[in-house]
Amino acid sequence: MKIAMIGTGYVGLVSGVCFSDFGHDVVCVDKDPAKLAKLNAGEVPIYEPGLDDLMAKNVAAGRLSFLGDLKQAVDGADAVFIAVGTPTRRGDGHADLTYVMAAAQEIAQALTGYAVVVTKSTVPVGTNRQVKQAILKANPAAEFDVASNPEFLREGAAIDDFMRPDRIVVGIETDRAAEVMSAVYRPLYLREFPIMTTDLESAEMIKYAANAFLATKITFINEIAALCERTGADVKMVSKGMGLDGRIGNKFLHAGPGYGGSCFPKDTQALARMGQEHGVPMQLTETVIKVNDEIKRRMIDKIFDICGGSVNGKVITVLGVTFKPNTDDMRDAPSLTIIPALIGNGAKVRVVDPQGFREGEAMLPGVTWEQDVYTASKGADAIVLLTEWNEFRALDLAQIANSMAHPVMADLRNIYTAGDATAAGFTSYVSVGRVQGQTHLEPTHSQTSQPAL
Repeated sequence: MKIAMIGTGYVGLVSGVCFSDFGHDVVCVDKDPAKLAKLNAGEVPIYEPGLDDLMAKNVAAGRLSFLGDLKQAVDGADAVFIAVGTPTRRGDGHADLTYVMAAAQEIAQALTGYAVVVTKSTVPVGTNRQVKQAILKANPAAEFDVASNPEFLREGAAIDDFMRPDRIVVGIETDRAAEVMSAVYRPLYLREFPIMTTDLESAEMIKYAANAFLATKITFINEIAALCERTGADVKMVSKGMGLDGRIGNKFLHAGPGYGGSCFPKDTQALARMGQEHGVPMQLTETVIKVNDEIKRRMIDKIFDICGGSVNGKVITVLGVTFKPNTDDMRDAPSLTIIPALIGNGAKVRVVDPQGFREGEAMLPGVTWEQDVYTASKGADAIVLLTEWNEFRALDLAQIANSMAHPVMADLRNIYTAGDATAAGFTSYVSVGRVQGQTHLEPTHSQTSQPAL
């Protein structure tokens, strides 16, 4: 099949590369000449483990190409995917559909035969019907169907998520569109991954409902963490005990500095806005948004506390600024709240992140970027672990502590323990959801295998 992928951002590029690996002929379209030049030179403009090799493999096989000409890409395509950005609209929290509708109008003029126009971008309920009307208005003679096919890719594990999905959701209106989408995902049908076919509105809502639920789960455990600190409980043990319940599960129950990234902040805001527009307030989601903002501010307080109440004139080393490990994505990362607050209060901030510099250089003015943790910690007054990259999981804490002016640590991802820090020579250690000075012990097998009462 011939597939046109409109947009080479995170979703579009990963999806296009993976579809080509299925054996389809895929043309990815982008209007940015600089990005196209990089792609055609074999350079991947985002960081996603394994994507560079997979892209090179399929370009070499002749199944994957990159163009700036949408009309050429759409000509003869069986399916045209819209994978452009839907950022939060300033002022009202709604998803901005400007790029989606512009793409729909261009596609309408480029269609030369029947095709399914598939919205891959995350869009509010009802958008696909708007896309359909936009295409009909621009080209009344166009022969097409629309489909909703939301993505569920985790940054840092996107290729595996695409190739081995928990489920594929396809919203369609006609049998003809169903046949095309079945052919698109034929390799996954053959491997018996769950593929759910539904109406357009349900497919659109599934994406928002899923992301809002996961954001709620993260926010819930972060609230529990705050209570654990006051009561003497250990949030790591609490989350483990909760996660062993099959009704709850152990994912997204890791306490930290709050959620960020390209999806959760944007999608929770959009869902809240949809609720307001339809007279059904999403009270739980609105509270999640509010609490998540408060959690980030609570992390700032932790850093101030270990610095004696003030960061003015102090050198603070921050480990990790991307919103999660194995990505270069800085969108709504907790670091974008925490680091400006430190700088604004007079701190000198050094940053170490394996992939954060590309986006972070412009988003975090005033910081000093370092390549090495040990160099960055020399003479520092505090060290803050903000993103749990593998590179930060087995540090020589003693070497770091000995090189610091004031050996104090704010471990906002609970990678280490108070015992680890004390033994290494740190004079103060704080984490999330654990009482200062408390050492975390993993439950033993006998503890975790006791029958429920």
